[in-house]
This record gives sequence, C-alpha cells and structure tokens, in this order.
Amino acid sequence: MTKVAIWCRHKNDNIIGIGSQIPWHVKSDFQRFRRITEGQTIIAGQKTYESFPGRTLPNRKIFVLTLDENYEVSDSVNHQVINSIKYFENFEEDLYIAGGASVYKLFMTGSSKLKPEIVVDCVYQGDIEANLIGEPVDITPCIEMLNKMYIQVSQNYELDNITTRLLIRKNQFINQNLLKKIIQTIEKGM
Repeated sequence: MTKVAIWCRHKNDNIIGIGSQIPWHVKSDFQRFRRITEGQTIIAGQKTYESFPGRTLPNRKIFVLTLDENYEVSDSVNHQVINSIKYFENFEEDLYIAGGASVYKLFMTGSSKLKPEIVVDCVYQGDIEANLIGEPVDITPCIEMLNKMYIQVSQNYELDNITTRLLIRKNQFINQNLLKKIIQTIEKGM
C-alpha cells in the first residue's frame, strides 16, 4: 500500500481554509485533485467530505474519518465511516489523503506506518478571499514534517498561480509506477 497526501495550501502561512471554506477558487486546482484521485480510495474528514458536491466524488471509494459513530454517508456502497485512524495502519490498498487539516496532521505527524510515502504539495500564490467567516485553518505541522522527512522528486509545475510539486518520504520504498502515474496526470493537466 502507498499513502498519498494531496493538498493545496496558501504560500507563507500554510492556510488551507477559512472556517469551512477554501479561500480561493481556482478551477484547475479542483480539476487536478479530481484527476489524481479518480478511481482511487480516498480518506477525508467529515467537513471535507461534506464539502464534496452532493457529498460524493464519482468513481472513488471514500472513507470518512469522524468521531461520530452514527454519521451517515451519502453512498453506503462506496463510502464508509471510520472512527479511528488505526484502521489504516495495515491497510492493503493505495490510499489518497484528501484532508482536512486534522486528517493531514494525523497522518503526517503520526506513527511511521501512517506517514504518506508521496505528497502532492500544491501552493497557491494568490490572495485569500476577503470577508470569509471563520478561523484560518492551517497545516503548518504537516509542512514542518514535509521539510524534515521528504525530498522533492519532480519539477515545479506552474498553473493558474499554483505551484505543484511531488515529494517522497526519505529512505522509503516508493511505488515507481504510482509515482509516474501521478506525474503524468499532473503534466496532462498543464
């Protein structure tokens, strides 16, 4: 199994949201996420899951990580509620970590078994939308871990004010076919 974290953060402050909203709207960012995760198994926290249109993403198996044992998913065939991150310690399938901040932090700063082998790090260079209500949501602890334990293995891809790069965990076996597939998917969208 390979774990892949994919996020888009704001340059310099690592913000990924304000309250429950993404503070920028860049169509190519959403398209990149959809292309990379299509046909894959993803994990999302409850708020992130609820931000998906219709609480779903077509052609994906979705695990919703929430403490709410009675939480109801929109598609009981393809979506499943998980109440503990330990469920994924010996998970057999590739897993794409789709956020939010608390889910990223659990994987990036948790046990070695949970750390992603690959990170798709997208950095938005533009301004954050004004007048959004809520507290800034940042992933600074994840970026600190990224800077310590990962190395960049791709060029920087620039599109619509977002820089995308791939990093891999140092001293880990990386599925080269999966890595090539992610790079090809990013390049196809350029």
